[in-house]
This record gives sequence, structure tokens and C-alpha cells, in this order.
Amino acid sequence: MITLRKITLDNRRAMFNLEVAEEQRKYVASNLSSVASCYVLSVNGSQPFPFVIYADERPVGFVMIVYGTTGYDEPSYASDSYCILRLMIDKHEQGRGYGRAAMEQTLAFIRTWPAGPATRCWIPYKRENEPAARLYESLGFRDTGEAFNEEVIAVLEL
Repeated sequence: MITLRKITLDNRRAMFNLEVAEEQRKYVASNLSSVASCYVLSVNGSQPFPFVIYADERPVGFVMIVYGTTGYDEPSYASDSYCILRLMIDKHEQGRGYGRAAMEQTLAFIRTWPAGPATRCWIPYKRENEPAARLYESLGFRDTGEAFNEEVIAVLEL
């Protein structure tokens, strides 16, 4: 069973050691960089929600959700939307359905409105990351034709 858990003193090192395959590094920042981004976002008015993704009792990935603006050149609706800014599954854990299950858990968390209600969730990704595009589309995200940091933006109406 896939669950999202807060980063703690007990699980932080295991989460920092998770990494994608070499050829996927161009698609996602390291977990250490992402956690540092959470700090920067929080002191600049955003509300980040970083989680370790667990398969039963084993850490297998990381997801970072942000409510509000990120400080980058983002879409106009970002200020009152949720963004899944990072999602990764460790290279040794891929191909087991964990990415889909983690996205489903992430969307369920977002729909609890932890930072306030919103009408949409958006996710940026590299156009050439076809597995990500297929996953997001299968969950109802639609490409807007907009770009964010040279990435495609897909939006899900909540």
C-alpha cells in the first residue's frame, strides 16, 4: 500500500538517498534540492507540502506539492491552485505502479484542501518525458499549451 508521510528525522536520510535512473535526472531535481526549495518557498509566501512516498514500510519516492505562487514565471492561476512541483520514484522501485498510486494519494491529499480550496491542480513536466505525460493524462490532467521553466503545464480541474 502506498502512503505519503511527512519528512522526519528518522526517514530523511533514506529519502535523500532515493534517486532516479541516470537518464531520468534531466527530468527531476534531487530530493535534497527539492527539500531546500521547500524552505525557500515557505519563507517567500508559498505553502509547500513535501512527503516521502512509502510502499508499506519502505520509502520509495518523494513528492512535493505547493499551494500558491512559486516565485517563478508561472501561470496566472497559480496563486490559488495546487502544484505538484516534484514527483519521483526511486530507480529500483519503478515499474511497480508506485507512481500512479502516489499520484492518486497526492490528489486525495490535495482534495482535503490543506492550504485552502482551489479549482485546479497543475503539474509541470518535460515534454520528452513521455511516461510522465501518459500518467498525468490518464489521471485527467490536460496540456494547456503553456510553459513553466521550459516545461509543459498540465492542469486538472478539481
